[in-house]
Amino acid sequence: MNVTFYIVAAVAVVSTLMVITRLEMIHALLYLVVSLLSVALIFFIFGAPFVAALEVIIYAGAIMVLFVFAIMMLAFGPHAAKRPDHWLRPEGWLGPSILSAILMGELLYILTRGSGRLSAAGAVQPKEVGIALFAPYLLGVELASMLLLAGIVGAYCLGRRDVLRNDYPKEKGEAS
Repeated sequence: MNVTFYIVAAVAVVSTLMVITRLEMIHALLYLVVSLLSVALIFFIFGAPFVAALEVIIYAGAIMVLFVFAIMMLAFGPHAAKRPDHWLRPEGWLGPSILSAILMGELLYILTRGSGRLSAAGAVQPKEVGIALFAPYLLGVELASMLLLAGIVGAYCLGRRDVLRNDYPKEKGEAS
């Protein structure tokens, strides 16, 4: 189990560093998906398959798809027609593909090695996760929700900045 953890952790570190260093948003998002998948595999290795499934479904699935569609929809300007061809070049998807293949190999190895238990600690049930989140860690959960709400409001304000400053061109016949 130690070797599998270290390999998955290395994939997580490499993919997270690639998220930080990529200039193209789509390439950074691909590496971010790989990073989130590796974190999910770490949860799975340590006996929390429920949390791993939530990580894949919520973060790597829904939120990343939302980011990809938002970037694709907001890609406007004179170079917007050339950008999809640039995103499809092998240097953009080859790295995340290799890292994802490593993660898939690790997952297959974990699932096919003959042990019935995932780790020495055993599996964590969803009921235990709920009790832990909403009993001793209730304040942390509430603070995280407030932080997410502040992020949503901040993203909305940044996205609507042009509306708030009235930067739209005036229509014909409209008073200035």
